[in-house]
Amino acid sequence: MAKSTSQFICNECGATSPKWLGRCPSCGKFNTMIEETIAPAKSGIGLRASSNKKPVPLSEVEREKFERKRSGLDELDAVLGGGIVPGSLVLIGGDPGIGKSTLLTQVASNLAQTEKVLYVCAEESCSQVKLRCDRLGLNAAHFYLLNETCLEDVEPSLAGARYVIIDSVQAVYTDALSSAAGSVGQIRECAAKLMRIAKAQGITFFIVGHVTKEGALAGPKVLEHVMDTVLYFEGEREDNFRLLRSVKNRFGSVQEIGVFEMTEKGLVGVKDYAGLFLSDKRGEAAGCVVTPSETGNKIVMVELQTLIAKTAFGLPRRMPLGIDMNKLIVLTAVLEKRCGIPLFNQDVYINAMGGIKLTEPSIDLAVCLALASAFKGIPIDAQTAVFGETGLTGEIRGVSNADRRVNECIKMGFKRVVIPYKNKPSCEKYKGQIEIVAVSSLWQAIKAVLPE
Repeated sequence: MAKSTSQFICNECGATSPKWLGRCPSCGKFNTMIEETIAPAKSGIGLRASSNKKPVPLSEVEREKFERKRSGLDELDAVLGGGIVPGSLVLIGGDPGIGKSTLLTQVASNLAQTEKVLYVCAEESCSQVKLRCDRLGLNAAHFYLLNETCLEDVEPSLAGARYVIIDSVQAVYTDALSSAAGSVGQIRECAAKLMRIAKAQGITFFIVGHVTKEGALAGPKVLEHVMDTVLYFEGEREDNFRLLRSVKNRFGSVQEIGVFEMTEKGLVGVKDYAGLFLSDKRGEAAGCVVTPSETGNKIVMVELQTLIAKTAFGLPRRMPLGIDMNKLIVLTAVLEKRCGIPLFNQDVYINAMGGIKLTEPSIDLAVCLALASAFKGIPIDAQTAVFGETGLTGEIRGVSNADRRVNECIKMGFKRVVIPYKNKPSCEKYKGQIEIVAVSSLWQAIKAVLPE
């Protein structure tokens, strides 16, 4: 009779080792190797029978027709790409207490008005979920609760359900593995099993996933590879506003963001968040500038705030919030080399207001002008907005959808906008409504917003 063997799996990256190691050789993290038992293969079964499936030409494949289902929350539908796709797997991650369960409880209640919805509360009792529904004023005839952690015991209850919520994937387990719930092996196997059920039966799964201390979804890329859509719910628990952004979406854009406000009646979508990412005192202090950023189908006005202080150590600090660290380092070097602004002995801090994350190249010019303003101590006019991509040579390159960005600046009441010279022809139609300053170099842009 074959004996069971064991292996050690890293909780951070999923790397395996035949023996315990204090430091993972793959990701370099310490004390992350956990032992898991490998059951022996069953004997006497023989070779697996062939499925007799043959390749099909692309021209003969029938296109599957499906209709997206509205979740009842317009902001969530926008992030999903227009609604819920039947038979998909949607993973929602976020910090504890951010509102993941509240969001999915509201979605389940809205969907349960017409379809059967099963809420698998693996971390809470049914009475606790009932209390949350009463507090939010939710009630639906087809809303079913199940307090179960074993995936094999959940399967019989899936009959007739069109939508299933698993809260959370770290709390459920499968009998096929002997390891504890929440381990890498359990998460991998449970996610694969839910995927097979979703594709075979056409059930849509909403899965809650916890995050690690570094902010990544627990069970590193194991979950994200299997899922159709991966959403991150972000925000400060002390603040009423939450941001929902997509990092993976097979059925839509990954640039969309949804803004929610936490109220006594649950999460409410914020459609008009024009001033959410702007401060009331911009233009009074140096180092602040506004840029129109494109997030999916929307243009959002975001304020960047910078602070420059002389370093007390030999190596200056670079601390960005909402902006990529490498981008900040590169733009700092461009300012030093091309514009003669010495930042080699200065600590640089930069923050995107409202907790939003900016990744597109159009924010380069805004970052450079904010740093120049902070270094010179000269405030930038509160009615001025800027956008453009900055090259290593100090040139300002054109960006996409420049006319939409200028139009949003006009709607928000800005009087002047600094744009790349290459985008000037497409923005000429707004010349009478706003002052358009076209620049071709970074030094030219600095002189335009900081005339002193």
